[in-house]
Amino acid sequence: MIDKVLIANRGEIALRILRACRELGIKTVAVHSTADRNLKHVLLADETVCIGPPSSKDSYLNMPALIAAAEVTDTVAIHPGYGFLSENADFAERVEKSGFIFVGPKAETIRIMGDKVSAIRTMKAAGVPCVPGSGDPLGDDPEENRKIAHKIGYPVIIKASGGGGGRGMRVVHSDAALATSISVTKAEALAAFSNDQVYMEKFLERPRHVEFQVLADNHGNVVVLGERDCSLQRRHQKIVEEAPAPGITPEMRAEMITSITKALKAVGYRGAGTLEFLFEDGRFYFIEMNTRIQVEHPVTELVTGIDLVKMQLRIAGGEPLPMKQEDVRITGHAIECRINAEDPKTFMPSPGPVKLWHAPGGPGIRVDSHLYSGYAVPPYYDSLVAKIIAHGEDRDTALARMRNALSEMVVEGIKTNAPLHQEIFGHAAFQQGGVDIHYLERRLGLK
Repeated sequence: MIDKVLIANRGEIALRILRACRELGIKTVAVHSTADRNLKHVLLADETVCIGPPSSKDSYLNMPALIAAAEVTDTVAIHPGYGFLSENADFAERVEKSGFIFVGPKAETIRIMGDKVSAIRTMKAAGVPCVPGSGDPLGDDPEENRKIAHKIGYPVIIKASGGGGGRGMRVVHSDAALATSISVTKAEALAAFSNDQVYMEKFLERPRHVEFQVLADNHGNVVVLGERDCSLQRRHQKIVEEAPAPGITPEMRAEMITSITKALKAVGYRGAGTLEFLFEDGRFYFIEMNTRIQVEHPVTELVTGIDLVKMQLRIAGGEPLPMKQEDVRITGHAIECRINAEDPKTFMPSPGPVKLWHAPGGPGIRVDSHLYSGYAVPPYYDSLVAKIIAHGEDRDTALARMRNALSEMVVEGIKTNAPLHQEIFGHAAFQQGGVDIHYLERRLGLK
């Protein structure tokens, strides 16, 4: 078993990893920027290393600093969490070449599945349904691109091959806008991802976002831990997630599990991962894979009883999966609200000192947060400060428990988007379940 892990991240996910390590008896090394010396996991870790100034590029994205921190602390493994370098194949390769274990997939797998074009090719070859599209990166011939768009049928969406997080995509409704949209998206992709390849897909009008959680070990075993609905989004950023996804039948689920398992075995996948789909008119369309732990992993943990972070660590240590697909059971329903330090109406970030933090409680409530009274939220990083997760025997119970939790939570000194969540949980369409990915923006008047 791995006996020491360097946590190459910050905030709530770093604390989540530290807690999993403690349960497994693994020593922890917390790295931090100069702005993060008072993070909760830094205060709790066995060892700490300052890796640079506040800027992410000089600290959490600084590969040499992270490798050096692992070397001076005699670390065995590095857990990247989510975001930052978690899906960077070069980092995974450097970690393993430096003699450490990367808690995640192999570098070559990250390259295959991290590039959307190659990921789509891989999924198609395994029989996983994909959105109709160009299949290959778009060239510079406007007439050829116009023919591709006509074959797919407008509206289409231009996407960056190396993109993610809602960046590097543009919807096109006509020939007149096609060439400009492709060139602008390529320029954005080059600036954001150092990769100007883009591809074209059919733009689905009102799909839902449904994703499947997977675990795979080094011994060829794969399990699919059901699905999550993450359709409540603003600017492609998830706000509320739930498991299981409303309206997905056992037959649909079984069919997807079969094709996903085949695909992951074909690429020799290792670790935790998520395959994301658009779901419309009873059909799934693969869009991308995240080769890491997801922000919304707690809802899957609550309905399956499986600790995904501990499983990541066990898999990285060479252990086989302790369960088979037939052992996976979905019990009840879970919903997660992402609490961001931001104005609930303008969505502007709201950093600053937390004067008072009171976490909600009660039956079925879980809180993943690094907040504490007196902590100062820095302005340099993502605004996520807490995740409130409610679990109940059915969806209605989970909804009721979340409403209670949101009303009990107290955060003073900074603004949060809790009022937006309270509003959402009063929407009849959301209460019914199955809203599409554009629902919230339409409701907020953003579309």
